Parts: sequence; structure tokens; C-alpha cells
Amino acid sequence: MSIFDIFKKKKKVEKKKEKKEKKPKVKPIKKIEEKLIEKPVLKEPRKRRRMDGAYRILKTPHITEKATDLMENNQYIFKVYENSNKQEVKKAVESVYGVDVISVNMINIPRKRKRLGKSSGWRKGGKKAIVRVKKGQEIEIIAR
Repeated sequence: MSIFDIFKKKKKVEKKKEKKEKKPKVKPIKKIEEKLIEKPVLKEPRKRRRMDGAYRILKTPHITEKATDLMENNQYIFKVYENSNKQEVKKAVESVYGVDVISVNMINIPRKRKRLGKSSGWRKGGKKAIVRVKKGQEIEIIAR
């Protein structure tokens, strides 16, 4: 071991000490007592309608002559997605329109073959739901 190696080791030890000193000291956080402040309630909070997944179930209200006649009997027709069922439709209508649903009837509309000259194709099928609402409640459906 040479004389120069001893000096090198001393420098390394001094650098380590400097690095330790450079670290800023963190002051301990003083615990602050939480003060409970009561806010005056001016009015009741508004009830929000929850639309959890209604957009995945209901497409549009179905507006025809027959549908408008059924509105007098508290029945409303909606076009729905094909993978939806009665329970999902009931929850969706209750959450979107804020009414009590008594019953739901589902209609499966099969697609049909149509022809125009030589070319032939298919007419769309789909699914509809007839929703019966509690007497005295209404769903406001505006024709587009």
C-alpha cells in the first residue's frame, strides 16, 4: 500500500460525510387539532337521478299511433338493445324518468327479407319493451 492510497481513502470518507450533511433535515409535523365547524343548511340537497347504465339498455322511445293510444293506459313503448332483459329495462326506466314501473313486456322483432328489383337485402329487426307505469305517473315523451 502506497502513501497515495491512504490519502485517497481519507478523501472518500470525507465525501461520504459531506453527502450525509447535505441532506436537508425534515422537521416533524405538528399535529393540529381538527376543529369541527357546523355549516348552516340552507336547503335540502337535490335528489339526483342515477343513470347507471341506462344508455346501454334504452335506445329511444317508440312513437307511433299505437304507442300514443297506449299512453292513455299508462303504457309506454321503448326501443331497447337486443341483449337487455325485463329487469334491466325496469331499472333503467325508473332511474331515467323517475317513475314506478309495474310491469315490462318484451317484443322481439325478427328481421325480414326485402327485395327491390334484382337486389335483395334485409329489413332491420330489433327489440321493443312495453312499460306499464303506476297510475297517476307520466313519462313525458316529445316526438322528434
